[in-house]
Amino acid sequence: MRVLFIYPNLNAQIGFNYGLAYISGLLKARGIETRLLNINDQVGYPLDLARIRADILEWNPDLIGFSVLTNQYKYAVEIAEDIKGYSRAPVVFGGIHPTMDPEGTLAEKCVDYLCIGEGEEALLELVEKGSPKGIRNMAYRENGRIVIEPLRPFTDVTNLPFKDYLLFDFQQMIDAKDGWVGLQASRGCPFRCTYCLNHKIIALYKRHGHLPKEYLRRHTVDDTIAEIEYLLSRYERIKMFIFDDDIFTFDKEWLRDFSKRYRQVTDIGFVCNAHARVFDSETAAYLKEAGCRIVKFGLESGSDRLRRTVLQRYMSNRDIEKAFAVADTYGLHTSAFVMVGLPDEKEDDIMETVRLLARIRPGRFRWSLFFPFIGTRAYDIALSTGAVDLEKMRTLDNFTDETCMHLGAEEDLLVEKVKALFCLFVNGYADIDGEQRYAGLLKEVERADRTAWLRDKDRFATELKALDKEMEEQGRLHYAVKYNRFMGVRSDWKDDSLSS
Repeated sequence: MRVLFIYPNLNAQIGFNYGLAYISGLLKARGIETRLLNINDQVGYPLDLARIRADILEWNPDLIGFSVLTNQYKYAVEIAEDIKGYSRAPVVFGGIHPTMDPEGTLAEKCVDYLCIGEGEEALLELVEKGSPKGIRNMAYRENGRIVIEPLRPFTDVTNLPFKDYLLFDFQQMIDAKDGWVGLQASRGCPFRCTYCLNHKIIALYKRHGHLPKEYLRRHTVDDTIAEIEYLLSRYERIKMFIFDDDIFTFDKEWLRDFSKRYRQVTDIGFVCNAHARVFDSETAAYLKEAGCRIVKFGLESGSDRLRRTVLQRYMSNRDIEKAFAVADTYGLHTSAFVMVGLPDEKEDDIMETVRLLARIRPGRFRWSLFFPFIGTRAYDIALSTGAVDLEKMRTLDNFTDETCMHLGAEEDLLVEKVKALFCLFVNGYADIDGEQRYAGLLKEVERADRTAWLRDKDRFATELKALDKEMEEQGRLHYAVKYNRFMGVRSDWKDDSLSS
C-alpha cells in the first residue's frame, strides 16, 4: 500500500509539516509506504503540473492526501483537478482548511474524502479499510449528500510513533533555513483568540462530546530530549532550534525539568513562544538556564480596545510592557508579532501599535496584514463590518503582501504606509537616534496624501535605507528590515544564524 502526500506551500516560508510527519510515522510503523511532494519554490519544487504528474505516475500511489492551508487552497484544488485526469487514486484533503470548511471543500469534485481534525488514526484506518464509511474524523459524499462522521477523542501524542523526518529532504530544509530547525513539544493552546483556529477546533470537538481540557497535550521531557538527540546525530549544520508550540512556557513544572535536561544535551540555542499575561521572572529564569536565545510574544495590536472587542486577547499594554521588561532583565532577546488592517481598526488603533513597539523596544518585531480565515470568529466579525473584499480574499496566498480588508480611505492608506515602512514608524516614534532624523522623515510620510504617497514612496524607502546605512556604519541603535521583508531587527543583534 502506497500513500502519497502533497503539501502546497507556495509564496511562503519553508515549513515543516508536523501533521504529515506524524501521520507518515504512524503509517510506516504499520508497513505502509509513504512519499511527499513538498510544493515550495525554495526547496526546488515549484507548482509544475507536468512534474507532479510524472512523479505520481512513476510512483503509482493507492491514495493521495493533501495537507491544505486556507491560503494554499486554490493551489491544492488546481493540482487535485489535474490529478483526476490521469490517476484513479482517491484524493483526501486534510488540514486546517477542510476542518474549518468541510461542506465548501467537499463541493469540489476533485476531492473524494476529507479528514477533519487530527488525522493520524483516521487516515491509518482509511488505508486499512479502503472506505471512509464509519470512520471517525472522515467526511465524504454518499448518494449526493455530505456525510461527516463523528470525531474521535483528541490524539494522545505520547502514544504516537516518532515523527517521520525522512519524509522530507530535511537536510535541504535545514540548509535553506540557515540551520534553523523546528520542533513541537506540545499540541493545542489554552487561549481562545478569535483570529486563530483553536477556538473552532475546541468547539468542534466539544460538539462531539470531547472535553476542552483534553486539547492541550504535551510530549514528555524525555521524548522531547530524545528527538533533539536524534536530530543532532543525523543532521548537520543545525544552528538553532525553534519550538513551534503555541505556548511553550505554559507548564512551569515541565519547563523547569526541560531547562535542566536541555543543557545536558546541547549548547545550541532555541526560540520559543510565550504569552505576555503569564510571563514572569521564574519563567524567564528557566528559559535563560536552558539557553533560550529568543522569546516570542504575540501582541497582535497595541490597541486595548481591539484586543478586547475584536481579538478576544485579554492582556493589557501594562502586561505586555512588564513581560518585555522581565525578558530584558534576563538577557533574553524578544520578538513581537503584530497585525494591521484589523476589523474596525481606526488610524489611532494602528498608531497605538506603533507607539507600543516604540515603548517596549523589542529585539525584533514581525508584522502581517489581518486575514479573515474562514470558520474563525474573526472571519464573522470582519464580514459583519462589511470591510472584506471576498473576491480578493480568495486570490491571496499569504498575509504579508496584500490585504483584502477595506477600512476606509485614510485607514487603508495608513496600513499601506506602515506595512511598507514599519521600521521607520517605530524608529521615529521611539526617537531612537535622539536627533529626530527618523522622526523628520516620518513626518513627511505621515503628511503625504494618496497621490503624494504613490509618487514618493520609493524616495521615502531610498532615504530610509541611506539613513539606516549611516546608523549602521556609526554603530548606533536602530531598527532595520532584516532576514525578510516583514521583520524589523534591532541593530544590536549580530547573530546572523537566526532568521525569524
